[in-house]
Amino acid sequence: MPIGPGEPMPHRKVIRSWTNPFAQRDNWHAFVLLVLDYILFSALVAGAVLFDAWWLQLLSGLAAGFVIGRLFIIGHDACHMSLTPNRKLNKWLGRIAFMPSLTAYSLWDVGHNVVHHGYTCLKGVDFVWEPLTKEEFDALSPTQRLLQRIYRSGWGAGIYYMIEIWWKREFFPNKTHMPTRRPVFFWDNILVVAFWIVWAVAITALALAYEQPVWQAFLFGMAAPLMFWFYMIGFVVYVHHTHEKVTWQNDKTAWGKAAPFVSTTVHLTFPFKIGAAMHHIMEHTAHHVDMSIPLYQLKKAQAKLEELLPGRIVVQAFSWRWYFDTARKCKLYDFKQMCWTDFAGRATSVPRTDVTVVPA
Repeated sequence: MPIGPGEPMPHRKVIRSWTNPFAQRDNWHAFVLLVLDYILFSALVAGAVLFDAWWLQLLSGLAAGFVIGRLFIIGHDACHMSLTPNRKLNKWLGRIAFMPSLTAYSLWDVGHNVVHHGYTCLKGVDFVWEPLTKEEFDALSPTQRLLQRIYRSGWGAGIYYMIEIWWKREFFPNKTHMPTRRPVFFWDNILVVAFWIVWAVAITALALAYEQPVWQAFLFGMAAPLMFWFYMIGFVVYVHHTHEKVTWQNDKTAWGKAAPFVSTTVHLTFPFKIGAAMHHIMEHTAHHVDMSIPLYQLKKAQAKLEELLPGRIVVQAFSWRWYFDTARKCKLYDFKQMCWTDFAGRATSVPRTDVTVVPA
């Protein structure tokens, strides 16, 4: 029976019982998806080096960046142990899928699985697009305030991810951003660097063999794909959890009584099968409810949740107008009024006076 907005939110175990039938994994999907996307990635990088027309090179490079995103989503599933039934196989397939995005598997595991999924939208713990308060923003240096304005302008998602997530937390992070030191962190970063070197050698050899400028090969065959990837992942993680209806908490007790696996995630819908092209990562509520659901089952699981929780899940049709309107509204967060504000501290979303409570 559907549970409407006025009724108590069921316990997470009840909600997960609805999605359990979709948590069926197999090796066949994993291998086919991984091999197909690696073939696409290699072909597009080759096209970015070998095409004569610069615009075809650029187009191939940007498309290669999109496929890096697809590979990353496969690795993301593997890191959640939802890609195949075999844990050891998941770990190795995840590392292989993550390499083009230069992502260290074990570091992503800690930051994403443990921190982000464990404490979604809890300030002081979940660091992904964590909003500042007006007081925190005012206390920043002029340079830091400028960076925050760039990050949340709608144009800076890729810059945010490249600096705040990848550079600080995933690429040989220092003790400030990763106090825990494990040998696997170092070796996963070495694996990423090794792939980076192989990639550079491959496009250099290809350029020389076909008498193409090496600088151009790096511009279109590496820089363009990576920049597209940074913008793609920065955009994706932003829209997953940034919406005027999405609330943040700064009190762990209050956060624990809410339903963060439902109320803090956005299901962003796209026309023209774009969501399917992104391996259904935008069916994000289902993923947060049950991380064991593989990407090839997320669409069905999301539909079941929206059928049984009508009006409880944030479903947003994507448009660039909506996106930039969200970027305009969601600058800072007021934890007293429970609403988003602009950089001047003026409320830009409706203050929340209700909190959905999960029964103990």
